[in-house]
Amino acid sequence: MHAHMVRLAVTFCALLGPVALKAQSPVRGFPADALPGLAKLESVIRDTPDTARLRQYHLVMTEEPHHAGSAGSKAVAEYALARFREWGLDARIEELQALMPFPLERQVELLEPERYTAQLKEPALAEDKDSGDRDQLPTFNAYAADGDVTGELVFVNYGIPEDYQRLAQLGVDLKGKIVIAKYGRSWRGIKARAAAEHGAVACLIYSDPADDGYYVDDVYPKGPMRPEHGVQRGSVMDMPLYPGDPLTPGWGHVRGGRMLDRGDAKTLMKIPVLPLSYGDALPLLKAIAGPVAPDEWKGSLPTTYHVGPGPAKVRVALRFDWQVRSLYNVIARIPGATYPDQWIIQGSHHDAWVNGAQDPTSTAITTMETARAFAELLKTGWRPQRTLVFALWDGEEWGLLGSTEWAEAHAEELRSKTVAYLNTDSYSKGWLGAAGSHSLETFLREVTRDARDPRSGKSALDELSAAGLKRARTARDSLRARGYQIEALGSGSDYTAFIDHLGIASFNMGFGGDANAGIYHSIYDSYDFFNRFLDPGYLYGKAQAEAVGLALLRLAEAPVLPFRFADAADTYARYAAEIDSLADRTLGSGVLDLAAVRSAIQALAEAGRQFDAALEGAMSQGGLGVAAKRRLLSAINQDVYLAERDLADAAGLPRREWFRHTIYAPGYYTGYGVKTMPGIREAVELRDAAEAQAQAARVAAAVHRMAARVRRAAAALSAL
Repeated sequence: MHAHMVRLAVTFCALLGPVALKAQSPVRGFPADALPGLAKLESVIRDTPDTARLRQYHLVMTEEPHHAGSAGSKAVAEYALARFREWGLDARIEELQALMPFPLERQVELLEPERYTAQLKEPALAEDKDSGDRDQLPTFNAYAADGDVTGELVFVNYGIPEDYQRLAQLGVDLKGKIVIAKYGRSWRGIKARAAAEHGAVACLIYSDPADDGYYVDDVYPKGPMRPEHGVQRGSVMDMPLYPGDPLTPGWGHVRGGRMLDRGDAKTLMKIPVLPLSYGDALPLLKAIAGPVAPDEWKGSLPTTYHVGPGPAKVRVALRFDWQVRSLYNVIARIPGATYPDQWIIQGSHHDAWVNGAQDPTSTAITTMETARAFAELLKTGWRPQRTLVFALWDGEEWGLLGSTEWAEAHAEELRSKTVAYLNTDSYSKGWLGAAGSHSLETFLREVTRDARDPRSGKSALDELSAAGLKRARTARDSLRARGYQIEALGSGSDYTAFIDHLGIASFNMGFGGDANAGIYHSIYDSYDFFNRFLDPGYLYGKAQAEAVGLALLRLAEAPVLPFRFADAADTYARYAAEIDSLADRTLGSGVLDLAAVRSAIQALAEAGRQFDAALEGAMSQGGLGVAAKRRLLSAINQDVYLAERDLADAAGLPRREWFRHTIYAPGYYTGYGVKTMPGIREAVELRDAAEAQAQAARVAAAVHRMAARVRRAAAALSAL
C-alpha cells in the first residue's frame, strides 16, 4: 500500500563499524562473549537468501492478477503455504472474512459544454507480458458509494483541507458539485471524505503527469513513469476511524460471526469516487472555466487549469455488488525453545490490486526467503529462544483487512505475548530505511550498521549517511545525516493494528528511495516493469531478506530484549516541544500546560538511564552468567516489551476510539501521515484548549505507566 519507502533522518554522530560483526561493535542485549556465536548464526541468515529463488517466486506469484477476494489471491496464498511446508515449517492458512464490493458499473461522462466518455481502462502493452491478463480488477476506488449523479465540475487541486479553504476565499460553493482532485499530498480517502464534507456529490481523482508522469521521466514502456491511460486504484475506506472490515470494528470477522448492517458501517464512503488517468482527466479539465487556478495548483497537462464551477457538467455512475468474501492469511511458526510465549512477528501482504510485482509481491518473496534462511538454521539443530511468526496477509490493499481481522481475532493473546511486529511492504533499489517505535531506535541503528548495502557491499548505515550528506542543504541537515533517527509510524500498512490498536512495539523496514516509478496500483506494476526498473538482479531483494533476518534473529535470541527507553524519552520530549510551539501560535501563549507531560517524560528518561546501567551490569556477567538466569530474565523481558502497551489508552482517541496509542496515530486528515501525541496535537489544531488539556493528562499518565514499568525492569535486572 505504501507509495514510497520510509526514509531515515539522522541525529547521532559517528557511524559504527563495517558490515562484518566484530567484538568492538556491540549488539544491544548480548554480552560481548556471545557475539562470535551470534555471528555464526547471522552468517546463515546472510548466506541463504538466493536471487534465483527470489526471481522464481516472483515470476510465479505475479503471473496472474491476485486481488483479495479472488481465486488468484487464494492461489498465491496456497503457493506460499506449500513453500513454507516444503522447508519444514509449521504453516497454515487462516481464513477470515470481510466486506469487499467489486464494481458492476462505472461511468464518467462529460455532458457540457461538449461530450466525452471516459475510457476508464488501461491498455495492454506488447512490451509487458502481464498487462493484458484476464481477470484484472477494473479501475475503481474500493468502498466508494453507489450512485448516479450529475453536477458542475470543480477543480480542487489535491483536495486537502487547505485547498478547500482557498476555494472558500475564491467564493466557490461546492454543494451539489462534482470535484476533480489530483493524486498526491494526502491519502485518497481523505480527498473523498473532504469532498463529501464540503457538499460535493462525487469525487474524481486523477494522476497529474507533474507528479508521476511525463514531467518526471519518460513514461512506460520507454521509461518508468505513468503512461497516459495508467490509473491508480485504491481504497477510500475512512481508515482514520478504523481499518479492517467495515462490518466488524474491533473484533475479528470469522465465518458466521456477528457483523454490523452495512448502513451502520462508519468507514464506507458516502459519495461515489472514481480514479482517472490523466488521459481521461484532460478533456474534463479543459472544459472547466471560472477563475484560473493558483500557480501552485497547476499541473503539467496541456491546458490552462481553471477552478470552475462549470460550465463543465459531468455525470458519474457507480454500482457495486457489496459481498462478504474470504481472506487467506498464511501463517508460519517456529516455536521458541526457551520463551515460547514471547513472539516476534514478521508480516508482509500477498494481495495486489492487479499483478502487484512491487506492491506487494517484492516483499512477500523476501519474507519467504527470510523464513527459508531460518529453516536452514533449524537443520543445524538450532532453535530460537523466542517464537518466530511469519505472516503473509491478505486484503491489505482494501484497508489492512487480513492483518486487522487476525489481530482483532487474536487480540488478547497478541497483547500478552508479542514482543515486536516487523512489517515490510514493497522495496526497490535505494537505501535501508526504517520507522517505528522509538524504544527500538538503537536496535534498528545497529541492524542498519551491520546490514549490507548491495551496491557497495559496505554497511547499509554508511551508505544511508552518505546519501543524506549528499542531499543535505544546511548545516543541520549535515548534522542529522551523520547519525540515525527513525521516523514515527502513521498508517497505510499492516503494522497499524499491532501498534495503534494493540500497543505492540512495531517497525517498518525496507530498501528504497532511488528509483522513479509511476506504476503504483496499476496493471503496469508487473514482473517486466520490476525487472527493468526496480531490481533487475534481485540484489536488493537478497539484501532486504538479509536485513530483516538480522533483525528477527537478534530479537529472537537477545538474552535481554534490545529496547532502549532513553531514545523514546528523547523523542517524546521533542514532540512535546513541537506541540508547545504549536499551541502558543494556535491557542495563545501559556494556554496549554504541558508540565505534566514533561514531568512524565523526565521520569521515563531517568528510568531509561537506570535500565541502561542495569543492562550494562548484566551484560558484564558474560554469556554463561546471563544464561544461568533465563528464568528470572523471562519476567524482566516481559516487562520490557509490555512497556509499549502502557502507552495505549483503552478509551482511544477522541472520535475514533479504535486508535489507542497515545504517542502515534495517523492524522484524522492526513490518512497515512503520522500525528505524534495525536490526542493533544489534533485538539490544538482544532483550537479546543479544554480537549487538548484533557488529552495531555492522558498522555502524561501513559508515559508515567511506561516509566514505572521500566523502573521495575531496571530494578529486577540490577538484582541479577
